[in-house]
Amino acid sequence: MHSARPVLPVTRRLLNLGRAAVLAGLAGLVGSAWAGPALDRIKSRGAMVLAYQTGAPFAMSLGAGQAPVGYSIDLCKHLAEAVRKALDLKAMRIDYLPVGSSERLPTIAGGKADIECGSTTNNEQRRREVAFTVPHYITGTRFAVRADAAIETLRDLSGKKVVSTVGSTPLATIKRVNDEGLLGIQVIGVATFDEAIEMVEQGKADGFAMDDVLLYALIAERPKPERLKVVGKFLTIEPLAMILPKDDPELKKIVDAEMRRLIHGREAHALYHRWFEQPIPPKNKPLNIPMNYLLKDFWKYPNDWVPN
Repeated sequence: MHSARPVLPVTRRLLNLGRAAVLAGLAGLVGSAWAGPALDRIKSRGAMVLAYQTGAPFAMSLGAGQAPVGYSIDLCKHLAEAVRKALDLKAMRIDYLPVGSSERLPTIAGGKADIECGSTTNNEQRRREVAFTVPHYITGTRFAVRADAAIETLRDLSGKKVVSTVGSTPLATIKRVNDEGLLGIQVIGVATFDEAIEMVEQGKADGFAMDDVLLYALIAERPKPERLKVVGKFLTIEPLAMILPKDDPELKKIVDAEMRRLIHGREAHALYHRWFEQPIPPKNKPLNIPMNYLLKDFWKYPNDWVPN
């Protein structure tokens, strides 16, 4: 009968190897926060560039020389602070870059900005060019029409003119449903939200297809909001999220973790209440849009995965 081998020294060796592997893994995680093209840019210039598309209550310009304000902007300030801490910078400047609808993805993909802080839908097509963090809003495509128009449904827009912004999901959606349903809608693409809503007001278009939260906000800002209404069922479900550079996991890791922290700590809920249920600039009127069940359910287990 062979004598039993002493297992204690072996166990200690295994524990030491395991401990070394864990420490090496942690070192790798810490080191990764210093790497990646976006983080290298931010660290070298001591500044982070936040792009934004104007659209209340997500991002709004208050005038020349003033920083933008809004729900997405406030969230992005937290994300920027998380990046500053990860890079161990004593100070970090935030630069803001306004972009149009069609400029959002190229601006991030081309490295002109580090995060886009607005109201962009995370979908399969866009994920081929950029990455997204955890959604901060969930909405859907509906229509803004004149209040005196006999339009309540998509079918009522048959043979009429519908406008939306170039490069947006709602524009692609209305083109698709128009072709599939043989509705005969004349689809028009424009550069800005203001241009689109003005076309409806002036009778140059019969409807403006866009995320309903943006439609409500745009109408609230018009000189005579009572002349417009939002109609139709949701044509899509749109998870809105901040745009990040593709294939830059180090930046994404920091941003995703901060978004989850904001949601679990309910700071994101407080920001939602501030911008959707309280008076906001420029007219200091509330939108009175309670958090919908889609966002409530999604934030129970926040992640960056959305259906294609």
